[in-house]
Amino acid sequence: QFLLAESGGGLVQPGGSLKLSCDAGERIFYIYHVEWVRQAPGKQREVVASVTAGGIPWYTSAVKGRFTISKSDNAHIVYLHMNNLQLEDSGLYYCNIPSLRARGQGTQVTVSS
Repeated sequence: QFLLAESGGGLVQPGGSLKLSCDAGERIFYIYHVEWVRQAPGKQREVVASVTAGGIPWYTSAVKGRFTISKSDNAHIVYLHMNNLQLEDSGLYYCNIPSLRARGQGTQVTVSS
């Protein structure tokens, strides 16, 4: 079991940017498909972005063109670059490896004016 540690969340105004990181501490992201999941109060959790072991990204339509998922060169870390943040982007963001049923504690993103 891997320990996934997210960081980079915070409070930002609409239109702002944040960069989230998910650090596994080991070179696992060249092996496993990984997702960034958002959990907002009163809403179902949703996968906002994912990347395959081979590096193919996917985005939900609501964030396409604003969010970018990427990996570090050493495959320890998966990033989520978030631009032009909107109020509805607020929530707890965590990384998830479905095949391992492993997830981190998450990092809070709050978009507010």
